[in-house]
Amino acid sequence: MSPSQLESGWPPAPPRTQRLLHQQLIVTLYGLYGGGAGGVLPVAALVAMLADLGIDGQAARSTVSRLKSKGILRSVKDDGVARYALSPDVLDLFNADDERIFAPQRSRPEDPWSLVVFSVPETERNRRYELKAELTSLGFGFVAAGVAIAPSTVMGQAMDRLAERGLDGYAEYFSGDYLKGSDIRAQVARWWDLASLDQQYAEFLDSYAELADYWEQRAAAGPLPSAERRLAFGTYVPMLTRWRKFPYRDPNLPLEYLPPEWKAPRAKQVFLALHRILRDPAAAHAEELLRSRT
Repeated sequence: MSPSQLESGWPPAPPRTQRLLHQQLIVTLYGLYGGGAGGVLPVAALVAMLADLGIDGQAARSTVSRLKSKGILRSVKDDGVARYALSPDVLDLFNADDERIFAPQRSRPEDPWSLVVFSVPETERNRRYELKAELTSLGFGFVAAGVAIAPSTVMGQAMDRLAERGLDGYAEYFSGDYLKGSDIRAQVARWWDLASLDQQYAEFLDSYAELADYWEQRAAAGPLPSAERRLAFGTYVPMLTRWRKFPYRDPNLPLEYLPPEWKAPRAKQVFLALHRILRDPAAAHAEELLRSRT
């Protein structure tokens, strides 16, 4: 980006909001801007926020209706103003994400591995699928059928999550070392789909690296006017929504076990830069919408 582009107010456009992200964007909005009210947002403000994310009113209300039917949102009345509240379980999960998103623990080569060994009767195959999905969402890989592996940093959360979901009775938990003399890097590539994860990081960089460069320079030039706060909001909320998945897909293995050109560190730099610069102006825009539609 050239200095003349910055001077003329030229910003790269935020990536287009994918339709499949609509429900996730709503959860992000509640987590960011509804938490102070127990996860409650006025319907008009929620629709306005979604409009600034490129989602028209009909699509917004349709998505809200689906979330309501699933129990993720519930309608409440407050001084005659129609509002929706986020399910307390979902709000708690969003708030619990913070440490894993902003301060993930990367394991070290000398750390032990965590193993979850599970067995589910054939008559309960749906529970087997649910258990595997939960472990995958926490960053576990699979050594063999019924044997999941992860760094020791995630075992405590895995035990809590399986207990909360009623899956604890199917699993046993172990901690240990890898003793076979073969190259651990080759084994790790078998246990996790690292190529797919690295590609997802590459796509994140393609979408946001240039934006990070722009906003770094723009932030140094002074406070943002209202129009640019709206643009900051339209960039920040989808960016955070996309990033929230990575700390769970990525097991945070030691860098020594990962490919030399592993893109996660660079992608994290871009995420943290945009979070630092855009969080406050995005919140200011959201508060403006809340004031004008309450």
